[in-house]
Amino acid sequence: MILVGLTGSIATGKSHVARLFRAFGVPVFDADLAVHLLFRPHGAAVAPVLAEFPTVAAADGGIDRAALGRQVFGDPAALRRLEGIVHPLVRAEEHRFLTRAARNATPLVVLDIPLLFETGGERRVDFVVVVGCSDALQEQRALRRPGMTRERLARIRAQQVPTAQKRRRADLFIPSGHDRGEVQRRLAGFLGGLRHRGGGVWPGRYAMTSRLSERTRHA
Repeated sequence: MILVGLTGSIATGKSHVARLFRAFGVPVFDADLAVHLLFRPHGAAVAPVLAEFPTVAAADGGIDRAALGRQVFGDPAALRRLEGIVHPLVRAEEHRFLTRAARNATPLVVLDIPLLFETGGERRVDFVVVVGCSDALQEQRALRRPGMTRERLARIRAQQVPTAQKRRRADLFIPSGHDRGEVQRRLAGFLGGLRHRGGGVWPGRYAMTSRLSERTRHA
């Protein structure tokens, strides 16, 4: 089974490419969606997050993500505590996704992880696809999001590996914001090339790199 890591900075068009992967019949694990589900009422992250940040409870019994974001944004120590709770839970969901895919003899899967490089996740995939766009287009898209400001966007960018650096480390770079047909053609060509290449990360090296990431996080 081949593991492809899909990543890109905020508002660069990664979600569109994830939808294209699905349209081509490739299963996609969405790390952001996994976090959303973990924060819902009765989600596995609710109790440990509230134990650490008791003021972020939502009225429905889940986590108020906006309140949590305000509490950890700009506070590196608080952010590390939150990541220490959430990242292992997301990784467990990712492992369950991969186990199901392997059981079904799925030849190729995508791990959609916004902070792939920032968390060392490139070590546990076979290939990396990076989506990017110009800074001007990124800012235009990001500022359309509720609650986003230029100051907040600048702080988010500062926490993410720059797109130029991600591009140098990618097996495929997809520029968004131009001809969507070209994006689809590039992705189709990439997938066609993978038919002649094998995986190698799953399951042995995936498990090894996951344990290494956990030890690094706790160091």
